[in-house]
Amino acid sequence: MTSKGVAKMKTASVVMAAAVAAIAGGPALGAEGEEGGSSWGEDFSFNLSGYARGWLGVNLQNQPELEAIDKDSKGKLSMVRGSLLLDADAKTGPVKWKAIGRADREHKTSYLNDLERLRTTNGTAVGGHSSSILDNYNNTELREFWAEMAFGDRTTVKVGRQQLVWGESDFFHAMDLVHGYDLSWRLFFEPENEEWRKPLTLISTKIRVPEADGMLAAYVRPGWDRCEDIGNTYDIQGGRWFFQPYRGFDLTAVTDKDCDHPDGDRDDVTGGVRWSGEALGLSYSLAWLTTFSADPVANSALKPYKKAPSGSVFDLIHPRIDVYGATVSGYSATLDAVLSAEVAYTKDQPFNIGSGAFLAPNIPGNVGIGLGGVAKKNTLTTMLRVDKDLDLQGIFGTSRPSFSSIQLFNTQVLNFDRDDDLVRLFAYGTPLTEHNTILTAFTTLNYANDTINPGLAIGLDLTHGGGFLIPSLSLTLSDEWLARIEADIFWSGNKSNKTQFSDEKSQIFGYFDNASQLIFRLTRQF
Repeated sequence: MTSKGVAKMKTASVVMAAAVAAIAGGPALGAEGEEGGSSWGEDFSFNLSGYARGWLGVNLQNQPELEAIDKDSKGKLSMVRGSLLLDADAKTGPVKWKAIGRADREHKTSYLNDLERLRTTNGTAVGGHSSSILDNYNNTELREFWAEMAFGDRTTVKVGRQQLVWGESDFFHAMDLVHGYDLSWRLFFEPENEEWRKPLTLISTKIRVPEADGMLAAYVRPGWDRCEDIGNTYDIQGGRWFFQPYRGFDLTAVTDKDCDHPDGDRDDVTGGVRWSGEALGLSYSLAWLTTFSADPVANSALKPYKKAPSGSVFDLIHPRIDVYGATVSGYSATLDAVLSAEVAYTKDQPFNIGSGAFLAPNIPGNVGIGLGGVAKKNTLTTMLRVDKDLDLQGIFGTSRPSFSSIQLFNTQVLNFDRDDDLVRLFAYGTPLTEHNTILTAFTTLNYANDTINPGLAIGLDLTHGGGFLIPSLSLTLSDEWLARIEADIFWSGNKSNKTQFSDEKSQIFGYFDNASQLIFRLTRQF
């Protein structure tokens, strides 16, 4: 680790040293929390639970990419997927153990077969990281394996592969950047974040400070994770959730993921510190973390950034960033609602350079579609949220008030300058804008003692246009069986690319253009 990295970890090291001191100096606790108490044999428990889950996805629109092979996509099955998850909990004396494993398998539908065939039309049928499009969706992994122990009444330490929630946002993340997300198989929208979040090997601690009505949390990531554990994973092998117009284009034929880059080395130690507490009737938190940028940027062979790429055109890299954030929330009697705010200042957020088409850049001398290098900018992300129980019983006959939430999310590029020629996403020639503002809202109705739950979520891009609408119905069929039906409906605001490597003005919901789907999910819990 570099001297700069050591300096960045000083605060986290102090907290971890406190936890280690508690371990070294604290008494050996038995089952009843007394020194010299019961043996492990007298305080042992084990529980195994889990689920078997299946999904069916149906395309609601035709997609322009499939015109190349004279195929339609509307009405075709986009996903036939099954998962088995096992969740084991154990307690051996003072130590709690957790292990979670999951296996995912998919059937190659005729639609996925069509996307695989598209590779032969664009030259990416060979040279990619896999021969079958299913390699991007089939997976078996030990998701979590950790041990946790309490030291006294204040401190707990958890060691192993685990997940940490580090923020307040729902749809978009300001501070919840400890982990990347696996968005390859289901980009929009799986309700449980823990199913998407990619666990990491961490040492984490929580220290309760009742005198200050607060708690200090900290973690260190020693750098023992795999390359695929770093950052967000997208469906870049040309699958159903690759952004329009790149469905059926296997990007791994021309790029690699570089986790040994000098600006984003997976072996680097990362970590963070978070204080949360209560004061003046408000809940608040202050946090800092050093981590890897969630979304990758392209290290182009045409204009390498600090290191030549190994991919024929570019490498995907996740440079290091520092994030400083704060949250505050409290109840408003006037609105009868909980008001929340979150702000995150990100130092050195990476962006790609080069707007315009590949062979026709907007600025002469640059390279279009973001292949002109990497630049760093500081950003400020803010979130404002209102959570309220709406009394809709008299209108819709619900069995109780309906939980509803409105969230306004904005990311600002500080010291923004159009002459920097930054793009929002590589492979697109769309210029980055100073502000990107998203408004989201959702509500859930409850019937028959919460066994029938219709819901509606909506999101609007207030800066560029476009949005999403998700009507859903969740059903509790029994103690073991759960079902969910939803429609993921997108519109682009007439800002989407239909030609690869072009300068068409695609913004965030342009990436989802013609990706509307109907999703059925059935779960058997045990």
